[in-house]
Amino acid sequence: MSAGAPVAVVTGASRGAGVGIAHALGSHGCTVYVTGRSEQAGDSALPGTIHETAAMVTAAGGTGIAVRVDHGDDEQVRGLFDRVAEEQGRVDILVNNAAIIRDAMMGRTKFWEEPINVIDTLDVGLRSSYVATVYAAPLMLPQKRGLVAFTSSSGSVHYAFGPAYGVPKAGTDKMAADMAVDFREFGIAAVSIWMGSLLTDRVRKIIASKPDKFGHILDTAETPELTGHVIWALFNDPELMELSGQTLIGAELAVKYGIKDEDGRQPPSYRELFDVHPTAQCAHVMR
Repeated sequence: MSAGAPVAVVTGASRGAGVGIAHALGSHGCTVYVTGRSEQAGDSALPGTIHETAAMVTAAGGTGIAVRVDHGDDEQVRGLFDRVAEEQGRVDILVNNAAIIRDAMMGRTKFWEEPINVIDTLDVGLRSSYVATVYAAPLMLPQKRGLVAFTSSSGSVHYAFGPAYGVPKAGTDKMAADMAVDFREFGIAAVSIWMGSLLTDRVRKIIASKPDKFGHILDTAETPELTGHVIWALFNDPELMELSGQTLIGAELAVKYGIKDEDGRQPPSYRELFDVHPTAQCAHVMR
């Protein structure tokens, strides 16, 4: 890998959306720092480790670097970017994806029937994205170019699983919009990307548990890699700054950039499926 390879940091990349995004960026030759808490089998009830993801990145043609980080610990996040600064001197792409998703929040229960800790999504999911971007920013500013991508979902504008899920998604979209204002003079874009139903290990497990009930998800679901390819296309878009601050639908960006998912599929947009769409932030700036 040449010294000039783009440097990406993908948080929460031991499994789920993060592993697919990291893998896709690796296929485009990026040096990808993958973070998470799982280093070996058994660290989580779900399969996947940061070392496995890093190996996938390298096998795809990039350079994968695994760094164990608990994104609930600010000092560990600071240490991550100190290491990136020492080894690379810059960050070109930051993907804020780390989040806590507890099984208790994904059921059909009312919010008061769930354990209080489901709202930890405000810490690892929302606050952690803010902290990572604070520490990444000094490594992006000198280049006068870069992309901060937040993974989000349409649950930010409609009911999805309850407030512990939807509120941090809405906050994520707002965070991208506000950070874009501060970043604009430095040529750095911040966007929030709605992913559709993802064929992660967690979702595959849900589908397998009740195929009659959830099997239809396979008709419209996206692989996590699709978002990674979309992020790469955004980073290379000469008109990227015109999109900065917006909440974008990944499936629509895939159409715009001519990106197909596995088996040549073109996953539909939630706008098309449910008439659900992002809301634009007002242009007024108050300082």
